[in-house]
Formats: sequence, structure tokens, C-alpha cells
Amino acid sequence: MRSLIAIILLVLSQSIYASNEIQVVRGQVKDAILQRPISGATVLLIELNKGAITDSNGEFRIESIPVGTFSLKVSAMGFNDATMTALQVISGKEAVLAFSLDEKLILKKEVVVKGKGLRSKPMNEMSVVSARAFTVEETQKYAASVNDPARMATNFAGVASADDGNNQIVIRGNSPAGMLWRMEGIEIPNPNHFASVGSSGGGISILSAQLLDNSDFITGAFSPEYGNALSGVFDLSMRKGNNEKKEYTAQVGLLGLNLAAEGPFSKKSKASYLINYRYSTLSILAKLGLSFTPSVTNFQDLSFHVFIPSNKLGTFSIFSLGGLSNQYFNAKKDSSKWKESYERYSDEFVSNTGMWGISHKIDIGKKSYLKTILGYSIVESKYERSYTKSDYTDLPMYKQSYKQSKLTLSSQYNRKISTRITMRSGLIACIPMFRYTESFRENLQSSMNEYLATSNHTQVLQSYTNFQFKVNNQVTALGGFHGVFLALNNTYSIEPRLSVRWLPSTKQTIGFGYGNHSQVLPLGVYFYKENGAMPNEHLKFSKAHHFVASHQYHFSKFLKLKTEVYYQSLYKIPVSIYDSSTFSMLNVQSDYVRESLQNKGNGANYGIEVSLEKLLARNFYYMVALSLYESKYKTAQSAWYDTRFNGKHLLNIVAGKDFNSNSKKRTFGIHIKNVYAGGYRSTPIDLATSIAQSKAVYKQEKAYSEKLPNYFRLDLRLLMKWNAKRITHTLSLDVQNVTNTQNVYDRYYDTESATLKTYYQMGFVPILNYKVEF
Repeated sequence: MRSLIAIILLVLSQSIYASNEIQVVRGQVKDAILQRPISGATVLLIELNKGAITDSNGEFRIESIPVGTFSLKVSAMGFNDATMTALQVISGKEAVLAFSLDEKLILKKEVVVKGKGLRSKPMNEMSVVSARAFTVEETQKYAASVNDPARMATNFAGVASADDGNNQIVIRGNSPAGMLWRMEGIEIPNPNHFASVGSSGGGISILSAQLLDNSDFITGAFSPEYGNALSGVFDLSMRKGNNEKKEYTAQVGLLGLNLAAEGPFSKKSKASYLINYRYSTLSILAKLGLSFTPSVTNFQDLSFHVFIPSNKLGTFSIFSLGGLSNQYFNAKKDSSKWKESYERYSDEFVSNTGMWGISHKIDIGKKSYLKTILGYSIVESKYERSYTKSDYTDLPMYKQSYKQSKLTLSSQYNRKISTRITMRSGLIACIPMFRYTESFRENLQSSMNEYLATSNHTQVLQSYTNFQFKVNNQVTALGGFHGVFLALNNTYSIEPRLSVRWLPSTKQTIGFGYGNHSQVLPLGVYFYKENGAMPNEHLKFSKAHHFVASHQYHFSKFLKLKTEVYYQSLYKIPVSIYDSSTFSMLNVQSDYVRESLQNKGNGANYGIEVSLEKLLARNFYYMVALSLYESKYKTAQSAWYDTRFNGKHLLNIVAGKDFNSNSKKRTFGIHIKNVYAGGYRSTPIDLATSIAQSKAVYKQEKAYSEKLPNYFRLDLRLLMKWNAKRITHTLSLDVQNVTNTQNVYDRYYDTESATLKTYYQMGFVPILNYKVEF
């Protein structure tokens, strides 16, 4: 701790000696399909009219660039141009960039297409509809995103938060559990601290923005390479460390103490490393005797990326992410302090996640390459709850232990068959190993019952093939298949995918997409025990048809209007076998399932999304995204209900403005986010029956018929950044829920008072952060 304070004092003192600061802008330009260097490309900083030409390795370097914000254009013969509208040059770190250019189709009668190169275009060339890139810059600018890609994604059309205290996201009315996380081309476990079993999010992201590169977020009709998902895909990439110069970042804030380092292994090698470590600020304060909450919260995480290129053996990447987190609350052994029933409960929650991977990419001839990834992951979770009786002894109420590890091998072959046709095929083999136990008592009078106790392993195999066909420079068609096989019960699925992109003019883009998708159920569902049997062992996958039509109109290179209409038909959804139950997997966002299920459920999500987005230019940006939608599900008894997540409308507004000093050494920023959404839905509680049975009893025939109040939240981010000699400082304040609006999360039955009560979401939360880059 003393060392960190000394470093901060040192770098602050150096800001006194600031002069006219300059920096290096450099990077590499590649072919978007084959990922091979493009030599002879022109890279131009427009405002300065200063640029460079890429060498035989596709690399460029522009020296002596003053700090500030610039536009950059990349062009090469035979390729569409690419632009970067808001390159931020700071004194603390070099600007190291990577560009991928689309190849033009040269016809007998040449057609010239002027590409806009807009930032939101997906990084994956095989994604056409319902997909967009997001940048690290966005995670750092958007109010209350706190460097978290999942929280940042809630600014996009059709994407909402499941609740304030968690970064799980609801996409087009789907359950958060339907999302897929990928990193460096391989499926990864839920990369969040305090993650519940079977969930796709948690309280705090394990991933640091220090390690992330520009990545893709997809909300429907995924391309064939994406499998085992129903709602959305986070396709993340880790950036390479600076391979010429050692650089460091230190942060201290409410969420944690953060240290990052990157640089080359040697001056003779292009190999680089990038590493980030974070430790919870709340843990440090608790150890100093300063606690601001009744519970104790601890977490720490470590992530790294090592990139090793070679002349003949291809390139190697070694990457990892890992997080340890726990939270506990101990009931006071003093009955005079028990004002509410929950104060008599003690809780302990542990959630640990680790993932390690190594990837290898090698060119095969002039028109193809092979990328292979080997990964291993492990997830451990434990939750225990006990009730403190009047004699101060503890009565165990719930015990859950969960451990799952995965060994995954993925291999992808890319081939450019001709100027018009590109093929991408792959195989994914995964061996999940697991141990689950769960037991609980229904109420204080009942006994502890074991509902799950198993340890086993199985195999999941996936394969895919995708073809991209350029009809001409205006029309591109993509089509292929994805296959999934689960060895546990010999279930398989073969899924066609098709999409078309048409550019009728330089200002318009029209797209159509269809995809058949499936998802393997959480493994704990298959091993639920009832009367000594496992009734869910033979369940099939949840499946869906996605249909999407989109239109984009570019008013300028900085302003666009995008409209998408979609329809999702979900089928073979596991629902309860009992007529009296309205349970459906479409409403589950985490935890175990305690029902005997059958694949006889259905669902339907449909709506329209309209977003007007001004990209960051002249230090100003905004986005207004409106979604109108319906989300329904049907049980085996042919009755349709609203899903838990059917809010019906969602309005997201984000905007930001930076103000530079005359010398451009200081920047002051103000960023806002406003969410107005329809309330989620709840199943009414039968109060009289609940009182009689001393537990919550729901009116199943009115499942999710109670609409919760509409949701409103205003977030604010204030920022000050200043450049000193080879050092950049950033001081920021994020305020979540500025107006302290009391948004309702749900209703619950309190057994102590025999009344209905309300859960509220988080109120006013300020997050102060200081960062230094050098």
C-alpha cells in the first residue's frame, strides 16, 4: 500500500513540469477475411494532414503527434476505406491500433464503393444483422458502465438490465440465461464476480477494460460459428500488449485497487505481455475496521494475455482470466436488534471462476489459415443460509455446492476460395465435469431435503460451416449450418443459418437474417432428483427460430438511423409436467430447477427497435434507442402468459461531451444515461393461503399477470483528464441513480409478519475512481 501511495505522489508531482506533450500513433492493417498484413496502405490523421504507409508487415508509425482527439482514415488499393472518428492521443501511452479492411470485388466493369468504415460495424465479417462492435472507449465513457462490457451493452436497443445490483442483461425479452460468452474464439464461463449458478452475469465483471480490445455484441440471428445460445452473444477479444515499450496503469476507486502492466519481452522480439490485477477496495477498508455495509464483501481478479509471433510456426497466444469472490452476513446474537425477520438469517456466498487458454494461428498457403484453441475452465460456487433461533443456535435452511470444469478444444479453418467466396468451418469438442449438491427446508418446521446430489461428466460436440458469397459490391449473402450433440442423452440439433446484406446506396444498408438456434440446458437441470429418480435426464435442447430485418440510413459519417424488426419463435422449451404449474425455462435467470420438466413449451418474442446514434466526433456523442416489444410463453396446457421480462417498452438515452483546454492537456467531460422502461412482471401471491401454509403460495393461474411499476434511472459521469510529461491522469465520478428513484424489483411474502412486502432496487450509488497511465 505504501508503494502505491509513493507511485501516485510521484506521478502527480511530475504534472507540474508538463510541456507540449507528443505521442506515437502506430499499428497494423490487415485483410478482414484472412487476417494477413496489407502493405502499401495509407494511414492519414485528417486534422493534421499527417500520415504513413504500411510496410511489408502491414505496420505503420506516425511520430510526434500532439495530445488530443483526431480522425483517422485508412485506405489501400483493392479494399474499402476504414475510418476512426475519435482517436484519443494521450501522453501516458502510445496509441497502438489495429485495422481490418474489406476487399472490394473487382468486376469486369469496375464499380467504386465508398465505404463509411463506421465504428459500430461488427468485427466479425460473418455477422450481418443484430450485431455491432463496441469499443473499450465506450465502456470507459458511458455513464455508470464502470468499465464493464455487460453494463455498457444496456445502452443498446433492445437490451436492458435484469436488476440494478447485477450485470445480467435481458435481450429482446429473453432470459439472461440464454446468452453466450466467448473470448478469443472460445466459450468461457460467466466472467463475473458473485455469479449465481446457471446465470450469465454477476455483481462485478472479472474482465478489466485494460485487457479488452474492440469486440462484438450480437442480439439475434447469429452466424453459424456461434452455438449454444438463444438470446445473445458477447464475442470478446483481448488486445495485445505494447511490443515496443513498457507501459503501466494504476487505478484506485470504490470498486477496487487496479494495477496493469504491458510491454515487450525483449527488444529483439515482437512478443508482448499484458497483465492486470485488481483487489477489492471494500476488502481493504474492512481490514482497516471501516465497513459501510452490514455484509462483508471480498473479491480479487487476475487476467493476462501473452502474444508470441514466429516466422514459420505461426502466432501463439496464452490468455487467462480468474476471479475469487465471497460475501457473508452474520446475524447478530442479540434479539433486541432484530427488527426485521431477515436480520435473523446468516448467509455465506462464495463464487470462484478461472479460465486458461492457448491459441495458435498459422497460414496455410496463400488463401487459408487454421486457428486452434485449447482451453480449460473451472467454476466453483457455494451458498449456505441459516436461521438464528431464539436460543441463538443456528438452524441450517439451505446448502448448495456447485463445481464444474470444462476442457475445450476448438479448431477453425478459413479459406478464401475465390474473390467472391469465403468459407469458414470449425469443430468444438468440450468435456464438462461436474459435482452438484443441493438441500433445503421449505420452512422452519420442515426437515432438510436433498434435491440434487451428483458428480459426473459428459461430452458436447459442435461443428459449423459458413460461406460468404459476394454477388457484387452491393450484395453479400452468408449461409451455413451449426450442429450440436450432447452425449449425456444422445440429443443433437442441426441448425441452418442465412443472412443477406444489400447496399442500395452509399448511405443505406438493408439486411435480412434467419437462424435456427439451440441451447444445452444447465447441467443441474438434467440431474434434478424426485422420489429417487431423475425425471429430466432425457430433456432435449431449448430451440428458437430467429427472423430479423434491418435498415440503416447514414445521414453522415457520424450520424446514422437504424431500424430492426424481429420475430423469435421459441419451441421445445422445458416446462412443468404438472397442469397446476406454469413453470417455464424462459423465466429462469439463474439457480437450480426443482421441477419435473418436458419439452412441450413455446415462446414468442417480437418487436421493433429504432436507434439514432451520433458517433463521437468533435468531443460529442449521443444515442437514443427505443424498443417496443412483446415476450410471451406457453405451457403444455396451451395457455399463453407474459414472461417475467415482458416490459413492453424500453427507452435508452446516452450522451456525452468533452471540453478541452486551449492546450488540449486537460479534458473535462460530462456523460449521462437515462433509462425509462416498462416494469417487469410478477406472479401474484395468494396471501390467505400463504398465511395458512406459512410460506409463499403463488396464484399459478395468473402467472406474471402483475406488472411492476415502470422503471426510471438517471446516471451521471463526471470526468477530468490531464496530460503531463509521459503521464496521463484521469479522475472520474460515476453516480448511479442520481435521483435516488425507488424502483421496484419484486414482491415477497414475509413469514414473520404474515404480510406482503416489496424488494426495491439500488438507490443513489457514487463511484469515485482515479487512474494514472504512464
